[in-house]
Amino acid sequence: MYLELFKLDGRRALVTGAAKGIGFSIAEALADAGAHVILTDLGDTAQAAAKALADRGYDVSSASLDVTDKAAVEALAETVEADGGLDILVNNAGIAISNHPAETMDDEVWQKVIDVNLNGVFWCSRSFGRRMLDRGKGSIVNVGSMSGFIVNRPQEQANYNASKAGVHHLTRSMAAEWGARGVRVNAVAPTYIETEMNKYVYENEEMYRHWVGGTPMARLGKPEEVASVVLFLASDAASLMTGSIVLVDGGYVCW
Repeated sequence: MYLELFKLDGRRALVTGAAKGIGFSIAEALADAGAHVILTDLGDTAQAAAKALADRGYDVSSASLDVTDKAAVEALAETVEADGGLDILVNNAGIAISNHPAETMDDEVWQKVIDVNLNGVFWCSRSFGRRMLDRGKGSIVNVGSMSGFIVNRPQEQANYNASKAGVHHLTRSMAAEWGARGVRVNAVAPTYIETEMNKYVYENEEMYRHWVGGTPMARLGKPEEVASVVLFLASDAASLMTGSIVLVDGGYVCW
């Protein structure tokens, strides 16, 4: 009975930033649970990722999407709706531009991170969420960060930290507005994850030691450890959850 709640057979999901890293693992997890998953990312990068999953027998497709392009987001939402609609949206696309002290950070560096990490989540949630509301059901999962709870160190990245804190409160705001209309909105807040975006840390022994040393579990996370929580939040197993920000951080924020 209980395992059935995690199954997504017959449902359609879309994951942004799905070409690699956490996004790819999320797409894999949702497909493994039975959903048809639309992988999206910049250019044609999602196409190769989708092929890798399709070659393993998963029901997937792909689309090019820049989440900062409002017109493109709306156009894709319209296309997806015409093809059968969407049950699950995972707003995963995100970037980090670190080591820019706040007092010298230029507008472009600030705005680029805010546009992708926060505005992109809003544009996608607005376009796809509006259609979910019309049908009276849907689940949105946003990928926030433990950086929305704490200030990362030693790297200086006020832009990233602010963007993820914004994602968390946007999640709660949409959950409050849409809960009675059948659409749940939750977020996952990961710790430092072993992805290409963080690979520079492995080459910096001091920073790596700092990150691991600040984690009670004494290690970084893996993409699949985030994906499994997203699967839970997207599924009926989390049917009473909305507005929740679930930390997947190895205990990092405990200290």
